[in-house]
Amino acid sequence: MSLLMLALLAAPRDTVGVFGGWGAFSDASPRRCFAIAQPVDPAQRAGYASISNWPGQNIRSQLHVRLSRPRAGNARVTLSIGERRFDLIAGDQDAWAPDARTDTAIVAAMRSGRSMSVEGLDRGGSPFADTYALSGAATAIDAAALACRR
Repeated sequence: MSLLMLALLAAPRDTVGVFGGWGAFSDASPRRCFAIAQPVDPAQRAGYASISNWPGQNIRSQLHVRLSRPRAGNARVTLSIGERRFDLIAGDQDAWAPDARTDTAIVAAMRSGRSMSVEGLDRGGSPFADTYALSGAATAIDAAALACRR
């Protein structure tokens, strides 16, 4: 189990389950449930990808990516799953889908994909790609969603 997963297990939150390389967790206050994973490359373990539900804000299946490296100022960040490409809105080291419709499309692509990558340029201008295995992602996403319905 990765260091991120161990840290999540040690934090004051409920573990819903671990499915492949993805974990599902819930927090009581503020109420949120999420599926989360780290990139497959240990050198990129500063990053993570999550799909979250915030019932108090009526938000479901929202993507959040923590990039493994700070990105270059105006560099694009793109998420790729198979042949699908999604442009993300990015801050210095975080990225999100631009809207709920894109979140839904990303989660649908994750359900049938084998891997996904998040690509960008780091502050030094070097390209990088954080790659995630999607084995267990659909089950973790569903388990997190069910946890928030309870």
